[in-house]
Amino acid sequence: MEPSTLWWIAAGALLAAELITGTFYLLMISTGFAAGGLAAVLGASLVPQLLVGAVISIAATGYWHLRRARQPARAEAQSNRDVHLDLGETVHIDHWAEDGTANARYRGAQWQVQLAPHQPAVPGAHHIVAMDGNRLVVKPV
Repeated sequence: MEPSTLWWIAAGALLAAELITGTFYLLMISTGFAAGGLAAVLGASLVPQLLVGAVISIAATGYWHLRRARQPARAEAQSNRDVHLDLGETVHIDHWAEDGTANARYRGAQWQVQLAPHQPAVPGAHHIVAMDGNRLVVKPV
């Protein structure tokens, strides 16, 4: 069996493993194996084939790891505007209870409102900063 065939079979096996596990890094290693197979097709001996496969695998894996590490962390669902469209909206609070909670009318319904940590309990307009279950977490405007 030709060395290039072995490289292509190994690249295909890694690609199949990536599809089963969902690990993007296996796809990058599969790319390196495909590069090793391409080196074999071009007539390189075993050592250059191994070097090409290793260098491409390491470079691709390192690149995607660094790219992923530089992306900002996702916001938690309770404070993510893409999940809760009410975040950033204004609600009016007339009276706060001793425990930092209140009831307010918002979007035609009564809501329980909770004060965000380290915020003063003052009556008036408040912005919704998070959702805690069915409670609105607010801070003063």
